[in-house]
This record gives sequence, C-alpha cells and structure tokens, in this order.
Amino acid sequence: MAEAEDGRHVLVHLGCGAKDKSRLPAPLNGPGWREIRVDLDPTHGPDIVASIVHVPALADDVADLVWCAHCLEHLFAHEVPRALGESLRLLKPGARLILIVPDGMTAAALVAADRADETIYDSPAGPVTALDMLYGHAPALAQGAMAMAHRTCFTRARLARLLQQAGFEAVVVSRQQKTYELVAQARKPR
Repeated sequence: MAEAEDGRHVLVHLGCGAKDKSRLPAPLNGPGWREIRVDLDPTHGPDIVASIVHVPALADDVADLVWCAHCLEHLFAHEVPRALGESLRLLKPGARLILIVPDGMTAAALVAADRADETIYDSPAGPVTALDMLYGHAPALAQGAMAMAHRTCFTRARLARLLQQAGFEAVVVSRQQKTYELVAQARKPR
C-alpha cells in the first residue's frame, strides 16, 4: 500500500480531515500524485486511521511529500517533536514536508490589542477570531468536537527550531498575512 507502483509520487496527507480535494493545492491533486490519507477520526474515511504522532501502517522512506495543514496545533507541546520525527521517518531522503499552522504571534498580538473576540477572517468553517486561532474554533468546540481544540501554538522561530531539532534541513517558515498562517517547508537530509 505504501509506495505507488504506477510511477506516481506518494503524498502522505497527515490529519487529512474529511475527503475534499480543495484541502490540497491544485498541483498535488494532479495525476502525478497518489494521496495516502491519514487521520485519527475514522468518520473522515482516511486510508489509515492513526495519530500523526505514530503511523505504523506506513514504512520508512515512503513519501515524496508529507502535507500537514492545520493539524499540528491540535497536539500537546510534548507530542509535536514526536509528530515531526514521524514525518521525517515517512519521507524519502531529500523529500519535503509542508506544514501549515495558525500564526500564534499574530493571534497573541491581537489578544494584547484587546481584539480577542473580533472576527479577523472568514474561513470555510465560519468567522475566525484570535481566540479561535489560539484555542480552536469555538463553534466546533461548542458542538462537542473536542479533538479540534488547540493544545499548542507556533511562532516562526519556534516552528523553525522544532523542525531543525527533529532533523530537517533547508527549513523555511513564512508568515501568510492574509490567512494568519505560518507555512513551513523543510527537507529530509539526503
């Protein structure tokens, strides 16, 4: 199951959520990629039901790309290095990891400016506040989706440091002003 036998690149989508092609950038939805969907929640219909901290169903060095968007913040701080280590294990030598997380520094600045409850942008799930960025989207939590709580947050420097400590190289973390996100790209050493 792990390697694409048809010549396509293997994309391991950690914390994939519900099946929705719009959750990946268009180039990764193309015919050259085979997506392996991993999620802890079986109702999302993932290929593999597992935590992003440990995916025993996948072999070492299987992925050409690991994609993990808005998932890492749901882990406790002590679990983040384990999840990053697992991502490193899954990647082929020289392959890339792309992570997207809320920008904790921007959220904290909004809270400090007494704008904690102000809608700062609209997402497909509805309006998002600084408190949602720090603690999880309040409407989802109010409906009992406690797995959606945020248990840690990231700044550019913290995320870069954690990736380097996990063994990644060529680490670049950029701040996305419009979406209040941090996008990290890193590579597994060859």
